[in-house]
Amino acid sequence: MKLKIGDKIPSFTLLNQEGKEVKSAELVGKANLVIYFYPKDDTPGCTKEACSFRDNFEEFTDLGAQVIGISADSPKSHTKFASKYNLPFTLLSDNKNEVRKAFGLKGSLFGLLPGRVTYIVDKSGVVQYIFDSQFNALQHVSTAKEVLKKL
Repeated sequence: MKLKIGDKIPSFTLLNQEGKEVKSAELVGKANLVIYFYPKDDTPGCTKEACSFRDNFEEFTDLGAQVIGISADSPKSHTKFASKYNLPFTLLSDNKNEVRKAFGLKGSLFGLLPGRVTYIVDKSGVVQYIFDSQFNALQHVSTAKEVLKKL
């Protein structure tokens, strides 16, 4: 079942780029969350999106938000990706696509690639906004900032 605005995010535990467990229950209550699902590390669209989140990271922090990227890539791949582009935020490895499925996400582009979807989640863990656009990676960042300014 696909998450909708007003739904609580599902509980999950994934490894970050350092190989450490990150639990959704430990994230909720601390900050608003920008959780973005992306297809693959170090591909053109995903790199543009990640670097745009990086370039706007201070503004997200000032807006009281934590940025989290999720893909099926391994923690090792995330480490290389984060290091190569100096990404200051958390990347989580959903190598079995369990969290993607828990959010109700399906592939796009004829089912060949995982979709690109960004969720804005408030401090209580409730989805406030969903932006789904496979081909407009940079708009995920600007849209997220606009939504956070209203929370």
